[in-house]
Amino acid sequence: MSSHYGENLKLTVFGQSHSAAIGMTLEGLPAGKEIDLEALQRFLNRRAAGNNAWSTARREPDVPEFLSGLVGNRLCGVPLTAVLQNTDTRSQDYRNLVDCPRPGHADYTAQIKYHGAQDAAGGGHFSGRLTAPVCVAGGICLQLLAQEGISVFSRIVAIGGVRDESEWKESAAEKTFPVADDAVGQRMIAAIEAAKKDGDSVGGIIECRITGLPAGLGDPMFDGMENRIAKAVFGVPAVKGIEFGNGFAAAGLRGSQNNDRFGLENGKVVTMTNRCGGILGGITDGMPLEFRVAVKPTPSIAQAQETLNLKKGSMELLHIQGRHDPCIVPRAVPVIESVAALAVYDAFLARKKEC
Repeated sequence: MSSHYGENLKLTVFGQSHSAAIGMTLEGLPAGKEIDLEALQRFLNRRAAGNNAWSTARREPDVPEFLSGLVGNRLCGVPLTAVLQNTDTRSQDYRNLVDCPRPGHADYTAQIKYHGAQDAAGGGHFSGRLTAPVCVAGGICLQLLAQEGISVFSRIVAIGGVRDESEWKESAAEKTFPVADDAVGQRMIAAIEAAKKDGDSVGGIIECRITGLPAGLGDPMFDGMENRIAKAVFGVPAVKGIEFGNGFAAAGLRGSQNNDRFGLENGKVVTMTNRCGGILGGITDGMPLEFRVAVKPTPSIAQAQETLNLKKGSMELLHIQGRHDPCIVPRAVPVIESVAALAVYDAFLARKKEC
């Protein structure tokens, strides 16, 4: 499986949704840097389930056990490995999915790829459960970036057709529901609750902003910052799209409307607008790096769905068991921050090697 990411900072994610444990190994971290383990745990708690009406009832403590790479709270230069125990599993809920794949899920493609040898319980290695160790790695990178004056933060832009169009000036990380406008957030929560009541699910859009970046990170063509971030972002289950800056809206503008004019501000080159999202030619221009991610509705829903029984070759009515989020978006916010931090810190280390 291609469960690896990075060039200078190399991440490997391992485990399955219902295996004894899941975890990650992160190589290339600089020795001597201190990690605030309490802050890391607070970050992981943002992704945790079972704390509200819009997440799955599965409850996992997700306290990482570091097997190597740390002496106390200081990185010691060797690969950093952490595991998270799986303690609240119900594998019997997934026994019928090898023959009867869930619509919208990876059950069928996993069956074709791995010839029936895959672990179907909880979605196996395809499960959103695997974003927990990604957040361990990303949470560490967020701290290392902060030590360089670089901040990564996100908010929910839309859920179930409800959009938050308000100005965004600060992190929403401390909020239970991370939106800029709390009144709009309540409408989003109502949309989630309505879908849940119907045995259904909703998707949404997450926006991420990275500030404090120097100009010059990234490369042209295949190693541009868009490429690096997009590859990491599409490692998150349920992500179906990404756009930077104006994104698809730029296609409807003239060049005179879309171009960002350069200027000087306190002796620093800036752009008067930021329609490019802080990236030109795959390289950061020193302005905030901004992108948005589309997250599909949770495919595992309580409503009965028709599917094909692969063994019998006949259609059947599938009643999905297990515990699933009626909306993945709120818990995905710290995950998007994590993969963004991984991509940016990897590019940051590459830039340091060049200088």
